[in-house]
Amino acid sequence: MSTGAALGRPRLHLRRTDSTNDRARELALAGAPHGTLVTAAEQTAGRGRQGRRWSAPAHSALLMSLLLREPPQLLPLIAAVAVCDVCDPAGERAMIKWPNDVVLVRERGLAKLAGILAEGRPQEGWAVLGIGLNVAVEIARLPRELHDTAATLGGSASDIEPTLQALLGALERRLADSAEQTLTAWRERDALRGRAVAWAGGPGTADGGRTALDAGEVHLQLGG
Repeated sequence: MSTGAALGRPRLHLRRTDSTNDRARELALAGAPHGTLVTAAEQTAGRGRQGRRWSAPAHSALLMSLLLREPPQLLPLIAAVAVCDVCDPAGERAMIKWPNDVVLVRERGLAKLAGILAEGRPQEGWAVLGIGLNVAVEIARLPRELHDTAATLGGSASDIEPTLQALLGALERRLADSAEQTLTAWRERDALRGRAVAWAGGPGTADGGRTALDAGEVHLQLGG
Protein backbone atom coordinates (compact mmCIF):
# COMPACT_ATOMS: atom_id res chain seq x y z
CA MET A 1 0.00 0.00 0.00
CA SER A 2 1.17 3.55 -0.68
CA THR A 3 2.83 5.31 2.22
CA GLY A 4 4.19 8.74 2.93
CA ALA A 5 0.91 10.64 2.54
CA ALA A 6 -1.24 11.25 5.59
CA LEU A 7 -4.77 9.93 5.39
CA GLY A 8 -7.27 12.76 5.06
CA ARG A 9 -5.14 15.09 2.95
CA PRO A 10 -6.18 16.69 0.70
CA ARG A 11 -9.76 16.92 1.94
CA LEU A 12 -12.95 17.99 0.22
CA HIS A 13 -15.82 18.79 2.61
CA LEU A 14 -19.30 19.25 1.18
CA ARG A 15 -22.33 20.70 2.90
CA ARG A 16 -24.58 18.39 0.88
CA THR A 17 -23.92 15.74 -1.76
CA ASP A 18 -25.53 12.67 -3.23
CA SER A 19 -22.74 10.26 -2.28
CA THR A 20 -19.26 10.84 -0.89
CA ASN A 21 -18.17 7.60 -2.55
CA ASP A 22 -19.22 8.94 -5.94
CA ARG A 23 -17.30 12.17 -5.38
CA ALA A 24 -14.20 10.26 -4.24
CA ARG A 25 -14.39 7.97 -7.27
CA GLU A 26 -14.44 11.02 -9.53
CA LEU A 27 -11.35 12.36 -7.78
CA ALA A 28 -9.62 8.99 -8.09
CA LEU A 29 -10.24 8.93 -11.84
CA ALA A 30 -8.90 12.49 -12.07
CA GLY A 31 -5.62 11.39 -10.46
CA ALA A 32 -6.11 12.48 -6.83
CA PRO A 33 -3.39 11.18 -4.50
CA HIS A 34 -3.50 8.44 -1.90
CA GLY A 35 -5.18 9.66 1.28
CA THR A 36 -7.63 12.04 -0.40
CA LEU A 37 -10.73 12.41 1.77
CA VAL A 38 -14.29 13.44 0.94
CA THR A 39 -16.67 14.27 3.78
CA ALA A 40 -20.17 15.66 3.88
CA ALA A 41 -22.62 17.05 6.41
CA GLU A 42 -25.49 15.42 4.53
CA GLN A 43 -25.96 12.79 1.84
CA THR A 44 -29.03 12.46 -0.35
CA ALA A 45 -28.12 9.13 -1.96
CA GLY A 46 -25.72 7.42 0.42
CA ARG A 47 -25.64 3.68 -0.15
CA GLY A 48 -24.47 0.42 1.30
CA ARG A 49 -24.10 -3.02 -0.19
CA GLN A 50 -26.65 -4.28 -2.73
CA GLY A 51 -27.91 -0.76 -3.38
CA ARG A 52 -29.30 -0.21 0.11
CA ARG A 53 -29.69 3.38 1.24
CA TRP A 54 -27.77 4.89 4.15
CA SER A 55 -30.08 7.27 6.01
CA ALA A 56 -29.01 9.96 8.47
CA PRO A 57 -30.28 13.50 9.15
CA ALA A 58 -27.91 16.35 8.28
CA HIS A 59 -25.08 17.10 10.75
CA SER A 60 -25.69 13.86 12.67
CA ALA A 61 -23.37 11.26 11.14
CA LEU A 62 -19.77 10.95 10.06
CA LEU A 63 -19.99 10.55 6.28
CA MET A 64 -16.63 9.94 4.66
CA SER A 65 -14.94 8.35 1.66
CA LEU A 66 -11.20 7.81 1.57
CA LEU A 67 -9.12 7.18 -1.54
CA LEU A 68 -6.42 4.54 -1.13
CA ARG A 69 -3.83 3.78 -3.76
CA GLU A 70 -2.56 0.17 -3.78
CA PRO A 71 -5.10 -0.87 -1.13
CA PRO A 72 -4.65 -4.12 0.82
CA GLN A 73 -6.90 -7.08 0.02
CA LEU A 74 -8.36 -7.07 3.53
CA LEU A 75 -9.39 -3.41 3.35
CA PRO A 76 -13.06 -3.92 4.39
CA LEU A 77 -11.97 -5.99 7.41
CA ILE A 78 -9.29 -3.47 8.34
CA ALA A 79 -11.83 -0.66 8.16
CA ALA A 80 -14.35 -2.52 10.32
CA VAL A 81 -11.75 -3.14 13.03
CA ALA A 82 -10.64 0.50 12.94
CA VAL A 83 -14.24 1.69 13.33
CA CYS A 84 -14.61 -0.60 16.35
CA ASP A 85 -11.43 0.86 17.83
CA VAL A 86 -13.13 4.26 18.18
CA CYS A 87 -16.73 3.15 18.82
CA ASP A 88 -17.00 1.49 22.19
CA PRO A 89 -19.78 3.33 24.08
CA ALA A 90 -19.86 2.67 27.80
CA GLY A 91 -21.66 -0.58 28.51
CA GLU A 92 -22.00 -1.67 24.88
CA ARG A 93 -19.18 -3.16 22.83
CA ALA A 94 -18.92 -2.46 19.13
CA MET A 95 -18.77 -5.66 17.08
CA ILE A 96 -18.59 -6.59 13.39
CA LYS A 97 -21.40 -8.26 11.47
CA TRP A 98 -20.04 -9.83 8.32
CA PRO A 99 -19.47 -8.47 5.79
CA ASN A 100 -19.60 -4.72 6.34
CA ASP A 101 -21.59 -3.57 9.39
CA VAL A 102 -20.40 -2.41 12.80
CA VAL A 103 -23.09 -3.12 15.35
CA LEU A 104 -23.94 -2.99 19.02
CA VAL A 105 -25.10 -6.31 20.44
CA ARG A 106 -28.28 -5.98 22.43
CA GLU A 107 -30.76 -8.41 23.98
CA ARG A 108 -33.22 -7.90 21.13
CA GLY A 109 -30.56 -8.37 18.45
CA LEU A 110 -27.95 -6.40 16.56
CA ALA A 111 -28.27 -2.62 16.10
CA LYS A 112 -26.30 -1.06 13.25
CA LEU A 113 -23.90 1.69 14.24
CA ALA A 114 -21.83 2.03 11.08
CA GLY A 115 -21.67 0.77 7.52
CA ILE A 116 -18.64 0.26 5.30
CA LEU A 117 -18.53 0.15 1.50
CA ALA A 118 -15.29 -0.36 -0.42
CA GLU A 119 -15.41 0.26 -4.16
CA GLY A 120 -12.73 0.71 -6.75
CA ARG A 121 -10.78 -0.59 -9.71
CA PRO A 122 -8.27 -3.22 -8.59
CA GLN A 123 -6.77 -3.35 -12.06
CA GLU A 124 -5.89 0.35 -11.69
CA GLY A 125 -4.62 -0.02 -8.14
CA TRP A 126 -7.08 2.10 -6.18
CA ALA A 127 -10.12 1.80 -3.94
CA VAL A 128 -12.54 4.18 -2.29
CA LEU A 129 -13.41 3.32 1.30
CA GLY A 130 -16.78 4.70 2.35
CA ILE A 131 -17.80 4.80 6.01
CA GLY A 132 -21.02 6.06 7.53
CA LEU A 133 -21.07 6.26 11.32
CA ASN A 134 -23.97 7.38 13.49
CA VAL A 135 -22.27 9.84 15.83
CA ALA A 136 -25.10 12.17 16.83
CA VAL A 137 -28.12 10.54 15.21
CA GLU A 138 -31.38 10.71 17.11
CA ILE A 139 -32.97 7.34 16.43
CA ALA A 140 -36.46 8.84 16.61
CA ARG A 141 -35.65 11.00 13.57
CA LEU A 142 -34.81 8.00 11.37
CA PRO A 143 -37.43 6.20 9.26
CA ARG A 144 -39.68 4.16 11.54
CA GLU A 145 -38.49 0.85 10.10
CA LEU A 146 -34.98 1.60 11.40
CA HIS A 147 -35.90 2.38 15.00
CA ASP A 148 -35.24 -1.14 16.27
CA THR A 149 -32.19 -1.86 14.14
CA ALA A 150 -30.15 1.36 14.26
CA ALA A 151 -27.67 2.47 16.93
CA THR A 152 -25.85 5.71 17.67
CA LEU A 153 -22.88 6.90 19.71
CA GLY A 154 -25.25 9.42 21.29
CA GLY A 155 -22.92 12.36 20.79
CA SER A 156 -23.52 15.83 19.41
CA ALA A 157 -22.71 17.42 16.06
CA SER A 158 -19.51 18.83 17.59
CA ASP A 159 -18.29 15.26 18.15
CA ILE A 160 -18.27 14.38 14.44
CA GLU A 161 -14.93 16.03 13.59
CA PRO A 162 -13.04 14.56 16.58
CA THR A 163 -14.49 11.16 15.73
CA LEU A 164 -13.26 11.56 12.15
CA GLN A 165 -9.75 12.38 13.32
CA ALA A 166 -9.74 9.44 15.72
CA LEU A 167 -10.91 7.15 12.92
CA LEU A 168 -8.23 8.34 10.50
CA GLY A 169 -5.64 7.62 13.17
CA ALA A 170 -7.09 4.16 13.79
CA LEU A 171 -7.05 3.43 10.06
CA GLU A 172 -3.39 4.50 9.82
CA ARG A 173 -2.51 2.08 12.60
CA ARG A 174 -4.60 -0.83 11.33
CA LEU A 175 -3.36 -0.47 7.75
CA ALA A 176 0.13 -1.13 9.10
CA ASP A 177 -0.95 -4.47 10.62
CA SER A 178 -0.13 -7.80 9.02
CA ALA A 179 -2.93 -9.90 7.52
CA GLU A 180 -2.67 -12.24 10.52
CA GLN A 181 -3.06 -9.36 12.96
CA THR A 182 -6.07 -8.07 11.02
CA LEU A 183 -7.79 -11.45 11.03
CA THR A 184 -7.13 -11.95 14.74
CA ALA A 185 -8.57 -8.53 15.59
CA TRP A 186 -11.55 -9.16 13.32
CA ARG A 187 -12.34 -12.51 14.94
CA GLU A 188 -12.27 -10.90 18.38
CA ARG A 189 -15.03 -8.54 17.17
CA ASP A 190 -17.11 -11.11 15.27
CA ALA A 191 -20.72 -10.44 16.30
CA LEU A 192 -22.01 -13.68 14.77
CA ARG A 193 -19.62 -16.20 16.28
CA GLY A 194 -21.50 -18.79 18.32
CA ARG A 195 -24.89 -17.54 17.14
CA ALA A 196 -27.51 -19.18 14.97
CA VAL A 197 -27.32 -17.69 11.49
CA ALA A 198 -28.84 -18.18 8.05
CA TRP A 199 -27.72 -17.53 4.49
CA ALA A 200 -28.93 -18.39 1.01
CA GLY A 201 -27.70 -21.97 1.39
CA GLY A 202 -29.45 -22.64 4.70
CA PRO A 203 -29.08 -22.21 8.49
CA GLY A 204 -26.15 -22.99 10.73
CA THR A 205 -24.00 -21.78 13.61
CA ALA A 206 -21.14 -19.31 13.26
CA ASP A 207 -18.46 -21.41 14.96
CA GLY A 208 -15.26 -20.07 13.44
CA GLY A 209 -15.02 -22.79 10.79
CA ARG A 210 -14.99 -22.23 7.05
CA THR A 211 -17.89 -22.48 4.63
CA ALA A 212 -17.77 -21.28 1.04
CA LEU A 213 -20.53 -18.76 0.33
CA ASP A 214 -21.52 -16.80 -2.72
CA ALA A 215 -21.19 -13.04 -2.34
CA GLY A 216 -24.00 -12.05 -0.01
CA GLU A 217 -25.01 -11.68 3.59
CA VAL A 218 -25.32 -13.76 6.72
CA HIS A 219 -28.36 -13.06 8.86
CA LEU A 220 -28.69 -13.49 12.62
CA GLN A 221 -31.52 -15.84 13.56
CA LEU A 222 -33.87 -14.46 16.22
CA GLY A 223 -33.33 -16.27 19.47
CA GLY A 224 -29.87 -17.38 18.32
